[in-house]
Amino acid sequence: MKDSYKGTWWVLAIAFLLLFAVSAADGKVSLFGYTPKPSGLYQRLLGDNRLLSAQSGTSVSEPVVPEPPVARDTVAEPDTLPKTILLFGDSMLEGLSPRLAAYCKASGHTLYSVIWYSSTSERWGNSPRLSEYIKRLHPDYIFISLGANELFVSNIIEKRTASVRRILSDIGDIPYVWIGPPNWKEDTGVNRMIADNVKPGCFFLTNGMHFQRKKDGAHPTASSAREWMDSVVRWMPEHCAHPILMRTPQENSARPARVFIHQPNE
Repeated sequence: MKDSYKGTWWVLAIAFLLLFAVSAADGKVSLFGYTPKPSGLYQRLLGDNRLLSAQSGTSVSEPVVPEPPVARDTVAEPDTLPKTILLFGDSMLEGLSPRLAAYCKASGHTLYSVIWYSSTSERWGNSPRLSEYIKRLHPDYIFISLGANELFVSNIIEKRTASVRRILSDIGDIPYVWIGPPNWKEDTGVNRMIADNVKPGCFFLTNGMHFQRKKDGAHPTASSAREWMDSVVRWMPEHCAHPILMRTPQENSARPARVFIHQPNE
C-alpha cells in the first residue's frame, strides 16, 4: 500500500518540478511544439517582482501606463461667419483675385486685394505696407500669394527667411493661407522656406500642379488661375488650420470690394 502511495507522490513531485521549471523559463520553453504561457509560480514562490513586460519594459508589480496614441491630423470645423478678407501679393493676384472674389460674393465675405507688381517677400517684409493695410481694413482672414518672383534666388533660405518672418509677424494672430507660387521650373528653395516658417495647415503647395500659361510662360491663363483657386478652396476643409465657409459660386469671377495696385518702384 505504501509503495502505491510512493508512486503517486513521485508523479506529483515530478509534475510540480516540471511546472516550476516552465514558470521559471517565462514562456521560452516549448514542450512537443507547444509553448505554455507563464504561470507566475516561480515569481510568487521566490518573491521575484522583477518580471518585465516584453512590450513596455515596466515591472508587473507596478501599473502599466499605456503609451498615448499616435497623434493624427484633426479636421477643424469651418468658420461660417462672414469675413473681411485681405488678399495680397504679386502679379499672380490678377488670376487668383477674380475667382476668390466670386467665392467671397457667394459666401457673404468682403474681399480686398492688394497687388504689388514684381513684389517679393523681401519687399513686403521690409515695408510697412502690410501692417498699414491691416490697420486700415481690419481683415478677419488673409490670403498671401508670394514667391513667384523668387523661384531662382540663390541661397534664398539664408537671404529671405527673415523677410518671411516679418510678414508673419505683421499678420500676427489673424488666420491666413499662404498660396505657394506656380512653379514653371524647379525653384532654389522658396517653397521649402515658406513651408518651414508658416504655421501648420497654413501653406498650400502649388508646385507640382500643371497650368496653361500665358505667353510669358509664367502666369497661368485666366481659366487655369480659376482652377488654381478652386484647388485651394477644395484643400481648405480637410487640411487648412482655419477653414472658412466657401460656397461654390455660380459665376466664374467677380470683383473685390476694392483693388489696390502698387507698381514695382513704389
